[in-house]
Amino acid sequence: MKNRIVKIGNIEIGNNNPFVLIAGPCVIETKRICLDIAGRLKELSEKLDIQMIFKTSFDKANRSSVDSYRGPGIDRGLDILSEIKEKYKIPVLSDIHRIAEIEKSSGVLDVMQIPAFLCRQTDLIQEVARKRKAINIKKGPFLAPWDVKNIIEKVESAGNQKILLTERGSSFGYNNLVVDFRGLEIMRRFGYPVGFDATHSVQLPGGAGKASSGEKEFVMPLTRSALALGCDFLYMEVHENPQKALCDGPNMVDLKELEKILIIGKKIDRLVKSEAR
Repeated sequence: MKNRIVKIGNIEIGNNNPFVLIAGPCVIETKRICLDIAGRLKELSEKLDIQMIFKTSFDKANRSSVDSYRGPGIDRGLDILSEIKEKYKIPVLSDIHRIAEIEKSSGVLDVMQIPAFLCRQTDLIQEVARKRKAINIKKGPFLAPWDVKNIIEKVESAGNQKILLTERGSSFGYNNLVVDFRGLEIMRRFGYPVGFDATHSVQLPGGAGKASSGEKEFVMPLTRSALALGCDFLYMEVHENPQKALCDGPNMVDLKELEKILIIGKKIDRLVKSEAR
């Protein structure tokens, strides 16, 4: 089913356009790490002719433990994102957790993201939407795909139709997520681009006690499945050394493995969308 196109700079997402890659580390660890990952992603995206948006978070407010690393904070984080945006000429995305972050963030971010666990927070969603920036809604693991319609109406009521929807798995008992791929098709019926978060979908929330665990060996097969359904963008957390990452390491993709995933994914995407035209 065709959906509308959401434009972010020169990037067009949706309506049978080739999939867009949204990728980067879970959280800003250091300026050097962020710049290095952004540069390598830009190089790879140009090599494979895949449009990309860089994602990371200046503050990961919904961590498992009070001792978990959250990031450098909004001021330092936005400075780093601004430098990445300027140096590599790529759009940038980050999470918004509080209304107080919106005004400052809107001056830097090209895509403002509502985290999965805040996807029903009406005031936050509407205030972000009023900035008229593209807004990525991460579907909470506690929501059915048809419940996303209510979130869309909140965004639209604030005068914004630059909406992206991201599937990232559904709660399955304790400390586990599963992906019901019917959800991508159901969400697409609401008329907006739908993407797949290939790394949070293999997360085991709280699975390590004071931190989340993950099963990254399933990233490749789930990515193939999502692209076979014609998803509009892939969302992946990547790192140069996931074993030492300060957040979500067990489910992040190693940068060295990303090219293979994207090459296979591009073949599937091209085949599926050529048949749909």
